[in-house]
Amino acid sequence: MARILITGMSGAGKTTVLDELSRRGHHTVDTDYDGWKQADGTWDEAKMSALLTEHEDVVISGTVENQGHFYSRFEHVVLLTAPIEVLIDRVTNRTNSPYGRTTEQQTEIRRYTAEVEPLLRRGASVELDGRRPITELADEIENLL
Repeated sequence: MARILITGMSGAGKTTVLDELSRRGHHTVDTDYDGWKQADGTWDEAKMSALLTEHEDVVISGTVENQGHFYSRFEHVVLLTAPIEVLIDRVTNRTNSPYGRTTEQQTEIRRYTAEVEPLLRRGASVELDGRRPITELADEIENLL
């Protein structure tokens, strides 16, 4: 049993990997949906704290400014990465979120990749290449559970 956070830039594959883990029967939470974020884009800390208290076996995905407050409560923080060209291609073509289709949003993703991803890397216990097949990525994360 383990609590795992999957983090990374938009388009890295967080939601897709989480969907595969859910399909395999694991308890998962995608914090991009269902009210996990506050108006400022940070996690609702009381809600996240309650989730982590109630569940010893959960895989959570998200990338928010205050996620580091919770790192000590995860057994693993998994950083999914991919080259910027892959990220931009994925966000341009995905159907589950409109974010990333505009030039302004793509510029933002480029900036976040340069500025934020190095911070995520420092907090991660595992880094995985998001270009790998989803089944392989899910296998790797299952091994951490």
